[in-house]
Amino acid sequence: ELCDIKQHVLRYWEQEFPQLNPVKRRGNRRYYQSHDVEMIRQIKALLYDQGYTIDGARSILEHDQANDGEQQSPQMIEALCEELEAVIGILSGQAESLQKLEK
Repeated sequence: ELCDIKQHVLRYWEQEFPQLNPVKRRGNRRYYQSHDVEMIRQIKALLYDQGYTIDGARSILEHDQANDGEQQSPQMIEALCEELEAVIGILSGQAESLQKLEK
């Protein structure tokens, strides 16, 4: 839900991108840690926003991993900033609603 990606798409990406490897617990339930969520967002940006194919996105991620991930793409940083601004807007709206209820 955080990344707005359907479960079957995530399962497919887990097969296609070795970097995406969530922890599996009882009942084969997956637990995504913060680095997994970041990877999902990066994959989503490469595929949906920048128009890469699965092979192209995999190649970019492997190249980034070879460079120790020190460089972040400007598009990825911009997308994260936009998401944070959206979250701030949602939280601000909730805070205003709570203040109205308290009055």
